Amino acid sequence: MFLINKIISIFSQRRLKQIDFFKQNPREAQEKVLKDLVKRGGKTLWGKEHGFGNIKSAGDFQKAMPISSYEDFLPYIGRMMKGERNILWPGKIKWFAKSSGTTGARSKFLPVSKRGLRKSSFRGGKDVAYFYLSWFPGTRVLWGQHVVVAGSLEPIKKNFGAQVGDMSAIAVRKLPLLFRFFVGPGIKTTLMKNWEEKIKKIAHIACRRNITMIAGVPSWISLLSKKFLEMEKKKNILEIWPNFEVLIHGGTSIEPYRRILEEVLPPSKIKYLEIYNASEGFFAIQDNLSRKDLLLMLDYGTFFEFLPREDVGKPDALPLTIDKVKTGVNYAMIISTESGLWRYLIGDTVQFTSLFPHRVRITGRIKHFINTFGEEVIVDNAEKAIVMACKKTNCIVREFTVAPIIYKETNQGAHEWVIEFEEEPKDKKAFEKALDESLREVNSDYDAKRFKDLLLKPPVVHFVPKETFYKWLESNGKTGAQNKVPRLSGTREYLEEILKIAKI
Repeated sequence: MFLINKIISIFSQRRLKQIDFFKQNPREAQEKVLKDLVKRGGKTLWGKEHGFGNIKSAGDFQKAMPISSYEDFLPYIGRMMKGERNILWPGKIKWFAKSSGTTGARSKFLPVSKRGLRKSSFRGGKDVAYFYLSWFPGTRVLWGQHVVVAGSLEPIKKNFGAQVGDMSAIAVRKLPLLFRFFVGPGIKTTLMKNWEEKIKKIAHIACRRNITMIAGVPSWISLLSKKFLEMEKKKNILEIWPNFEVLIHGGTSIEPYRRILEEVLPPSKIKYLEIYNASEGFFAIQDNLSRKDLLLMLDYGTFFEFLPREDVGKPDALPLTIDKVKTGVNYAMIISTESGLWRYLIGDTVQFTSLFPHRVRITGRIKHFINTFGEEVIVDNAEKAIVMACKKTNCIVREFTVAPIIYKETNQGAHEWVIEFEEEPKDKKAFEKALDESLREVNSDYDAKRFKDLLLKPPVVHFVPKETFYKWLESNGKTGAQNKVPRLSGTREYLEEILKIAKI
């Protein structure tokens, strides 16, 4: 097995040099990506409609078409799903990633091309391996198998050979033969449709294999890990798999789940590595385990633009290219990809933590924030406050969501929280106070509105039983690998549904 490490290390040297190049030359790297995208996109219906033949620069590209939403692409994607060729991307698209962000009411079906899969998802997976082997040359992670928490696929009617499903499932289904050996429970089990049966079968098979890595969304990794331990009557994963080395996580912030995971996956012996991999593409990797930010991967066939979040929706707003961004600004991310998404407002927000190299941290979603009273609370604020409150009151939160409540008689309001705990605080009032204080500490706008209860009164907190959020996901048909709980909402839709399930 050390021979495998050596062979991969040889390949990694050239790749790591390429990564070093775009770290120091981000503009040149992105210009190359854009040139290639425009050349290939010019052969499509979209490219012809938007004059791709006349595009010579990033400025031309931005003038050629407006920022796009999913609704703008919907008629084109509908034709692609029926089997039409050369619509948004050259050729016929056979895979569509099903995405609803954080459990929206309507699913989106995003095209995934062969080239996009190879240049984005598969290159991302390889780069994770290259980074890891450069840090730990003697690693034994390739001596065993890996558990990947993936979704499922289903055929598209009247389009022979085409499939739709979670991006994770598409990536697993199209894995090169050489890498299929590493999928511990096997491809067939990993892609099972019935989520309850799949979790049980993965646990049953994996507990009898030499597993060295788990990859997936933190919430589902937590659920699966507990299933492993329950079956084997063990306290932590290393008692089942003594050679277990690394947890690769992404999709949502790990912070609210960190204490839960660290109980079963001790960080003193197991490495935690974060990636930014979405239905739309693979965007960033944690390239330094001593940091909590992620290196933006600028040569994965994605052209990035960044729009200050407060400018989203303004008709004259001008997004910035990679060479013009600043640290500390909350940007909405706009992408153009090798699967035919053009100037697509993905919905995620990020902040740059460093330039040269360009590293980011994910701060939330454009639509998932609360600003009912000018408090400008984003997902990142809420997650930090939860973590701080848990530390102060010695408890562990499993899931939560927040929405505003308005008191019509006084024109005041509050934030209403629904929280499911792994370990509840002994003093619930102390937790509520700590949560409020923590949010005031991380968000000065919220603090100002809370001053003497001027506009915002203390938060209202509901403590709900375990499995409440899982039951809510299940009731919405969202028990899958990439479905997540919406942390914040400016409306009360999600919160009211969850309270109904909790019978509050």
